[in-house]
Formats: sequence, C-alpha cells, structure tokens
Amino acid sequence: MASSILISSKFSPFHFPSPKSSLFLPSPTSLHFPSSNPPHFPSFPSKSLPKAKSLLISSSLAPTPPTPLRRPLYIPNHIPDPNYVRIFDTTLRDGEQSPGATLTSKEKLDIARQLAKLGVDIIEAGFPAASKDDFEAVTAIAKEVGNAEDENGYVPVICGLSRCNENDIKAAWEAVKYAKRPRIHTFIATSGIHLEYKLRKSKEEVLDIARSMVRFARSLGCNDVEFSPEDAGRSDREFLYEILGEVIKAGATTLNIPDTVGITMPSEFGQLIADIKANTPGIENVIISTHCQNDLGLSTANTLAGACAGARQVEVTINGIGERAGNASLEEVVMAIKCRGEHVLGGLYTGINTQHIVMSSKMVEDYTGLHIQPHKAIVGANAFAHESGIHQDGMLKHKSTYEIISPEDIGLERSNEAGIVLGKLSGRHALKDRLKELGYELDDEQLGNIFWRFKAVAEQKKRVIDADLIALVSDEVFQPEVVWKLHDLQVTCGTLGLSTATVKLIGADGEEHVACSVGTGPVDSAYKAIDLITKEPVTLLEYSMNAVTEGIDAIATTRVLIRAEKSRISTNILTGEIVQRTFSGNGAGMDIVVSSVKAYIGALNKMLGFKEQYQTKTSIERTPVSA
Repeated sequence: MASSILISSKFSPFHFPSPKSSLFLPSPTSLHFPSSNPPHFPSFPSKSLPKAKSLLISSSLAPTPPTPLRRPLYIPNHIPDPNYVRIFDTTLRDGEQSPGATLTSKEKLDIARQLAKLGVDIIEAGFPAASKDDFEAVTAIAKEVGNAEDENGYVPVICGLSRCNENDIKAAWEAVKYAKRPRIHTFIATSGIHLEYKLRKSKEEVLDIARSMVRFARSLGCNDVEFSPEDAGRSDREFLYEILGEVIKAGATTLNIPDTVGITMPSEFGQLIADIKANTPGIENVIISTHCQNDLGLSTANTLAGACAGARQVEVTINGIGERAGNASLEEVVMAIKCRGEHVLGGLYTGINTQHIVMSSKMVEDYTGLHIQPHKAIVGANAFAHESGIHQDGMLKHKSTYEIISPEDIGLERSNEAGIVLGKLSGRHALKDRLKELGYELDDEQLGNIFWRFKAVAEQKKRVIDADLIALVSDEVFQPEVVWKLHDLQVTCGTLGLSTATVKLIGADGEEHVACSVGTGPVDSAYKAIDLITKEPVTLLEYSMNAVTEGIDAIATTRVLIRAEKSRISTNILTGEIVQRTFSGNGAGMDIVVSSVKAYIGALNKMLGFKEQYQTKTSIERTPVSA
C-alpha cells in the first residue's frame, strides 16, 4: 500500500481527499453507472469552495503512468465513461490567430494529420466563413482526416467555428459535412460589457439569437452542435444559466465555457463550472467544455480546475499558441492528467498518444514560426536538462529523483542514450529507423532528400545527433509549397569592400533566374538579390538565428518574419482588430548565409502561396458579433 505525504499549502484552492477515501474509485475500467447521472470526481459544491489548508499527495505518484484505458464510444452529448476527458484541439483556429502564425492550406492539412496521430478527439479545423482559403482548408481536412478511421474505430470529430448568424453556420456545415463526425461550433457574447459596447443588444435579443441559431444548425442535419457564451467568466450567472438552458432545448450537445480574457482564478473557474452544472436545466444531457486563455498564466490551472468540477471536454492548442498570451497548452493539460489523474484527479484520463507530443510540437513550431521558450513545460529545450550538480548527482543515481515524466513518454529520446550513433558511414536504413524513433514517418522522396543532406553534414561532423536530424527534417519537410527554390549562392564580404551576393533561383516553371546585388553584409546583399528576382517588395520584421548544438560545426537555424509592402489590410472578423498578415520562414544549414537565404525564400513562398489562394469572402455579413 502506497504511503502518503501531507504537504501544507494555504494557497491551494482545492482539497483532494486521500485515494483511500470514498470519493476515489478503485479503477475507472471496473465501474458502471446509470448514464442519466454519471458522477464526476472530485467535485466542487454548488455554492462555495472548501477552505482547505492542505493537499494530500500519494508518494507513489508515477513517473510510470497507468496503462492507458480504452477510448469510449463517441456519442456527441454523452461520454459512457464518466472519467474520460475529451481533448478538443483548436490549434488550427484559435492558434492560427497568433500574430505571425499564418498557415497555408497544405500546412493545416499536415497539422491535422499529426493531430489525428496524436489522438485528439475533436479538431477545430478553422473558421470556414472567414475566407475562401479557410473554407477550402477545413473542407480538405474533413474529407481526408475526418474519414481516416483507424483499426480501433477512432476518427476525429472535425469542427468548424461560426458566429451566431445563418451565413456563418451554413459555411461551417458545408465545410465539415464531409467528415464522418462533423460538428458546428457557434458562439455569441454574453457578458455585460460585450452586450453594451460590442453587440449593443439586450439580453433578450442575444437569448433569441442563440436559441434560433443552434436550432438552425441542427436543422441543416448536424447532430453535433457546440455552443459558447463568449466571455462567460464575466457574464451574469443567472443569464448564463438561462441561455445555456435554452440552447440545450434547441439541440446543443456541448456547452463550452470560455474564460475569454483569462481573468479568472482556478478556484473561480472551477466554481463557475460547478455552478453551471448545478443550476442549468438539462445540463445532464450535454457535455461541459472549458476554453481558457492564458492572459494571467493560469490557463492550464483553470482548465484542470474545470475538469475537476465536472467538465469533460477541454479546449487546448499545441504549444499553447493563440490570441494574445495564448491558450491552455495541450501537452501541459494532457501530461498533468496522465501523471496525476489517477491519484489526485479522481481517475481522469484522455485518449492521447503522448509519444506524438514532441513531433506535434515541433511541426506547429516550424509551420507557425513561433519559437518555444527553452523553459516551456513538457516540450521546452530545458524541460529535461539538468545543470545543477545536486540534480545531476540525483539523476545519475535514479532519474525519478528530479523527473516526474520520462522524456520517452512524449516521444523524446536523450541523445546520449541512443543505441545507434549516426555518422558519415551510416546508411539510409539506419537514418530511417532513427527518424522513425523520433516520430518522423517520411515517404521515399522525403527520406532521399534528407539522406543526402544528412551525409553532407556527417562529412563535416564526427557525430550527427537528434537535434541535427530534427533541424534537417524541419528544413526539408516542414516547408511551404515551392514557388522559388534556391539553386546556388555565392557571397563576398569583409572589410575590404562592399558585400556582394549572387543568387540563382529556380521558379515554379523550372526556369533559372540569376541576380547580383550589394549590401551592408552578406545576408543583406543576398536578400536584395532575391528581391530583384522575385519582384515582391517586402519588409523584414524579424530575423533570428540559433545554433542547434554546441561547437563551431553546429547547424544554424534561422527564422525570419516578413510583410508585403503592399499587404492587404483586413479586419479580424472575430475580434474586430485591423491586421496586416505576416509570414514566417525557417531555414537550416551549416552555412549561416545559406540558412538565412532558405528562411527568407521559405517566407516568400508562404506569402506568394497565400496571396494566390487567399480571397476575402465578399458575401460575409459584417455583424458586430465576435468570438
């Protein structure tokens, strides 16, 4: 029997009883409850929180997590296992609203495929009414990813966001209807400040809109409709209970409770979910969901508080990207549930295959150009690094002295523990196996391109480690569709004269184009030469470079952010903000100038591809309703 440790914490908003108490169940797999009244453990009282001073934690907390449980049968408004938490990923919708995180249709489809490998229950693929490109991307995801059922019967729900108006809802349905499990997610603001200053509508008007639009969504043939009362955290409780009760009657299957501005504390948000559960008519017939923004750094804590209070769907993004300070991070929420779900969270679990976390994180980082801070929980570069002598001593003796999560659990293998050392004599098969261990399953053409890049690096380095391979894959695979491709580059620079660069690019038609330019340095002159060829004047907003590993022979990774000088100025129809689209590009190479040029060309290709595809939908009704 595991011993327990009592840790005093006057700041803890929750009091969790011992696993031996009656509120904790022996095994989620061995329990059967009436579907009409499934229990949720632990729970908040409907009116007030316990004034706990301590938190009881079992000393047997794992780094070895329990055996994953089988994913329950998908029913839109009911989860057969009361301990299962659905993961709703909104990376492709809310995540893409991060400044500089523009994604092409190809990149969105790639990320959706990876999210399916990860095992998310619902993919919010976009906002189909926002643009022709968004509509086509959501449609493509619904047709492919939304029908790719695995051997266990798993296929993700494909969801499209819409405001509470008929045009948006029709567009969402037309895009997602091709999926095996389509969902429409519609929303309208409910807080006093939004009603008065943004919508300029009364509570009665908003109530009628919400009710009629949920009913309209169901009338189209969609049996899975999610409703969100925007800014629920600052909404009047009685009005919230009323509008939620009305949309349940109209046919909503999931009620999402957003902390839109990230203002609530975990105790407040948990209480909000508990009060909604206790006071909303018909709540037992739907799933309660959370959507927590990270403005005060509490999105993960609030999400877990919501799950403790009875929410059984959590809305998250890879790497926590999103509007302003971002959203609750998928990897943080999932690993918190995996590590502490059995002992502290009443047996909660998810269907996520955590070994795909690192790959998913890296793909989103490279495609969006949003770098992860080194100390980011779970996926940051320092997450499993130990520099303190005391920590290193403990790690050498037993890893669980300072690690509660095994890096292998999230798809990361320490480079100094790999059985195979790759070098210039390594063959294609060894490279393929190592990439597969890292989570990269490449086709023959991609593998061939990576292999020759790998051999070139191995000629100059005695040993190629995982970080080098990841940089090469990012540079070769995680790139936009090719409009321009670098063929040759020659630069001259130093103190004796002007820096010059000669660049040869190959266009989409296969034609070679050469230009020469001078500049203040090799990168500046190379970028000016590229501009002469592409004839696309842009403004360079950001430029950064990092060494992948230590040493003079390290691979350099470069990130640039650009904006077209004659860029389209548009309005974000969700927030009403005036925005100018920016485009990021990444490059990698042992030559820093080559790495820089590849990043610039990548950003240009993304911009040109988007320019070709993007067309604002003129039929969008400009209403003062936002999410």
